[in-house]
Amino acid sequence: MIRVLLVDDHPVVRAGYQRLLEQEGDIHVVAHAERTDAACAAFATHLPDVTVTDLAMPGSGGLDLIRRLLARAPRARILVFSMHDSAMLVQRTLELGAHGFLTKSSAPEVLLDAVRRVAAGQRYLDPGLPAAWLDGPSGDDRLATLTPREFEIFRLLAGGQTPAACAEALKLSVKTVSNHQTTIKEKLGVRTTAALVHLALRHGVI
Repeated sequence: MIRVLLVDDHPVVRAGYQRLLEQEGDIHVVAHAERTDAACAAFATHLPDVTVTDLAMPGSGGLDLIRRLLARAPRARILVFSMHDSAMLVQRTLELGAHGFLTKSSAPEVLLDAVRRVAAGQRYLDPGLPAAWLDGPSGDDRLATLTPREFEIFRLLAGGQTPAACAEALKLSVKTVSNHQTTIKEKLGVRTTAALVHLALRHGVI
């Protein structure tokens, strides 16, 4: 039996995923969570074989969850299931240590296959995405210069969070986040938050 933790901020979505995953009898959803802190607590309690998570959630979001789970349990198996599917976001997710990436437009049987393969120790990429995305960074060279932490903060800022909100979500000081924000803008060659948002939207990372 494959034991799964589901992380998504929409209860109806989680309920639908659970029915889908449990329909064939070899997968059992042991816990649900709607945000990063709750997911970390559920992971520590249940030690699932696979964590299936969205990226867009209240607070710090799925990228921070991947980092925190793997810091706690380096062998944790994580499958991302997201509506966003840009090359940079997929590659950054895998670079952080996720073992698979699916889009929410995938057919139901694809999610079942992905969970089974990730549980078996394989990497998995949505069959609708280019296989070459598993191999490394592509796309805008400026985004590729961001460190994993900078990319995480970039997404939060571009998604509308203030430096103070980012600091609270990521458990960092406001000064640290502000310093990262300055570095991010310098690396990306932008001066304003509006330009930051435009760049993120153009590359599909929010």
